[in-house]
Amino acid sequence: MLLIHAKLYTMEGDVIPDGFLQTQGSVIQALGPMEQAPQWDDETIDVQGRAVYPGFVDAHTHLGMFEDSLTFEGDDGNEDTDPVTPHLRAIDAVNPMDRCFGEALAAGVTTVITGPGSANPIAGQMAAIKTAGRRIDKMLVQAPVAMKFAMGENPKNVYHGKNQMPVTRMATAALIREQLQKAKRYLLDKEKAEHAPEDEEVDLPEYDAKCEALLPVLRKEIPAHFHAHRADDIFTAIRIAKEFDIHYVIVHGTEGHLIADELAQEGAGVLTGPFLCDRSKPELHNLTPANPGSLAKAGVCTAIITDHPVIPLQYLPVCAALAVREGMDPQEALRAITINPARICGIDHRVGSLRPGKDADFSVFDEDPLQLPAKPWMVVCNGNRVI
Repeated sequence: MLLIHAKLYTMEGDVIPDGFLQTQGSVIQALGPMEQAPQWDDETIDVQGRAVYPGFVDAHTHLGMFEDSLTFEGDDGNEDTDPVTPHLRAIDAVNPMDRCFGEALAAGVTTVITGPGSANPIAGQMAAIKTAGRRIDKMLVQAPVAMKFAMGENPKNVYHGKNQMPVTRMATAALIREQLQKAKRYLLDKEKAEHAPEDEEVDLPEYDAKCEALLPVLRKEIPAHFHAHRADDIFTAIRIAKEFDIHYVIVHGTEGHLIADELAQEGAGVLTGPFLCDRSKPELHNLTPANPGSLAKAGVCTAIITDHPVIPLQYLPVCAALAVREGMDPQEALRAITINPARICGIDHRVGSLRPGKDADFSVFDEDPLQLPAKPWMVVCNGNRVI
């Protein structure tokens, strides 16, 4: 399709006040000012000055894993029978038929990171997926895209009732270290066997699903996503990441505003939220919707998340609007639900901005999407008009 007379918010440069955007198949073919628009015989849509934004990206959800209107039957997010489960894959639990996918699309959210909850110190593999589709295998942007770790209260609360480790923050960190060390040794043994001289017999280590799943983390192919609310838990996550020389992302970062300068010095990426909610547990004592704005002003690469279903996914733009109300620059808030989450999660080559070669995911709005009444006039995902 060819969109003409569009106000293009590319998220990678200046706004193009009167431009065109051309798609070919599932990707963006070209964009620019109207005077550069190509001749086009296929579908042409005059958006009459409406604003076009990249498809919104929510970098931390449990979409399709805690299903809408169900309890245990649709609860597939926490395997709380074993505190260390890196070999679990989100793609084996997501139900794309959950109606929340459609609600996300209707709000312009076209890409999410989804995966296990935070019951376990090591919970499993996260996946980046599109919100349009019926079959998870055809909706993937990247899987795995991250490994989920959890600090703080959640693992303690889950296993305290089972009289099982961990029941302290010390034990949570120890379990993570122990499994990473096992995986590190497993990797060394594999490499030794694979690179041994032909005349030297060195057996491969016995297959270990948990260690195997952690190899992409140790090789820095994917980051560790650390669930951490409290400042001390955030620093424990960073400490462990440094010990094992792995890439990391802080998820939630509720007390990030108290340590924003430290996070900026560390170069940490922070996925902030949810904050459109109550302070439901002790470690949320310092929750504030001013958090993302404080982090951004300190120079921290910041994204805004819903943690769906904690906050329903369709309210991602509402969360960004609330951050603006509490001091975040409006353009920073838009970046926090487009290019920033894509960059933090390493999928910005596909999504998060409007650029030739990227996925044709975008929304067209009559008004500022950070205004409460705003609804997309049109939504396109993978080059297909879905709204």
